[in-house]
Amino acid sequence: MTQADGYSDRTRWQAFAIAVSVAALTILDLSKVNVGIPAIEEAFSATPTQIQIIVAGYVLAFGVVLVPAGRWGDLNSRRRMFLVGLVVFLVASLLCAIAPTVEVLAASRVLQGVAAGLLMPQVLGLTQQLFTGPARGRAFGIFGAVIGLAVAFGPTLGGLFVGIGDVDFGWRLIFWMNVPLVLGLLPFAYRLLPRTQPDSGAAKDLDLIGTTLLGVTVLSLMLPFILTTGSTDDDPARWWWLLVAATSASVFVWWEQKYTRSGRTAVIDMSLFRISSYRNSTIISAFYFAAVPTIFLTLTLFLQLGIELAAVFAGMVTIPFALASALTSIVSGRVVHLYGRRVVALGLAGVIAGVAGTVAAAFFVPVDALPWVVAVAMGIAGAGAGAVIPPNQTLALSEVPVTSGGVAGSIQQVGQRVGTAVGMAAGTAAFYATIYAERGEFAELVVYQDAFRNASIVALGLLSIAMLVAVLDLRSRPMQATAVSAR
Repeated sequence: MTQADGYSDRTRWQAFAIAVSVAALTILDLSKVNVGIPAIEEAFSATPTQIQIIVAGYVLAFGVVLVPAGRWGDLNSRRRMFLVGLVVFLVASLLCAIAPTVEVLAASRVLQGVAAGLLMPQVLGLTQQLFTGPARGRAFGIFGAVIGLAVAFGPTLGGLFVGIGDVDFGWRLIFWMNVPLVLGLLPFAYRLLPRTQPDSGAAKDLDLIGTTLLGVTVLSLMLPFILTTGSTDDDPARWWWLLVAATSASVFVWWEQKYTRSGRTAVIDMSLFRISSYRNSTIISAFYFAAVPTIFLTLTLFLQLGIELAAVFAGMVTIPFALASALTSIVSGRVVHLYGRRVVALGLAGVIAGVAGTVAAAFFVPVDALPWVVAVAMGIAGAGAGAVIPPNQTLALSEVPVTSGGVAGSIQQVGQRVGTAVGMAAGTAAFYATIYAERGEFAELVVYQDAFRNASIVALGLLSIAMLVAVLDLRSRPMQATAVSAR
């Protein structure tokens, strides 16, 4: 049985509401902190590397933990892992809020990322477990809407808190917000989440060697990008970590194949990548999430530093993105079983058009009108985004067995987190490198315009690759309606 045994429709949706609310919290902490970066930098006199760790260290830990947490949840108890992750997220948020130094804040952010990595694969696995057929498409549509709102409203919330608390306390409110929310969600999660789940029939082992090799691979792949700030202080030796990543990845693949041949459960089922819908969806999501957070971060920096827009208003510019993505997420979740990858390709086209419009506005629209025009362009991008996330997630898991839902979702999330780390590093490096190169030679506004343009070129390139994969996937099955399996 693919749904939670003994669950009524009402209880399933209540459990899903708890899970998706927690997922939104983890994504909010990916985006709302961006607006507080100038305040954190001023409060602690933080270096570019310290700021990069605060922003991207969360993503790094998130990505490293995802797959082993997903595998453990699949084999044992998604509910138990979810509750543990929620408690860790609570503690980490509290530590961030009271951090006396930038070092404590950075370490607490990494712990927050660990908690997010524990939570997100359970959310995806539970969603697949709770629903089948069209209901699953609707659930992932709602999931996408909520995640889209979280990504887009994060800067608004961050800006609001910075405005309320000013430089010294505003950024702390960004983290204090999590404490009452998690305390409120914990008892409902304990009561409503399924206590049983489909048995995979596999041995209850976690492949510790494979888990370690995977962790080393993800860490080594993401670390040089985390340490890239675009300043002249960046250590060129950081790129040697990519050699470590390639070596550990090769050993990991060899070990996983050997482990699987022995009849045991490997940390990653390599056969998942033979499923074209899953493989292509994972690639698309990786490049999409490499681009979009980069746009949000560099746009916020441009608005605050380039045209000196207050943090709260810089955050509000993304509200149209949030509203538009929420609306189209719900619609796309309902029609993906009819139109499949076509929905994703159309959505990516909308995102590309909106981002390009934002860049054009930065150069050709007067400063007084710029936030309004950017908001419209972001609304166009948001409408496209809502047609990317839910359909792509539904297509990714449409042919994946329910017993592998958590780890399959985790692998896709790893791709997203690695993409986010790489994309943000590349985008912010382009942004700050432009500032370092041009400051003193041109007017301040021109410098920040150029910086935002160069960062956006990186993001548009990443989105174009995602679009190419979507089109190729669509052309590879011309006679297929790309309908989602009702499995």
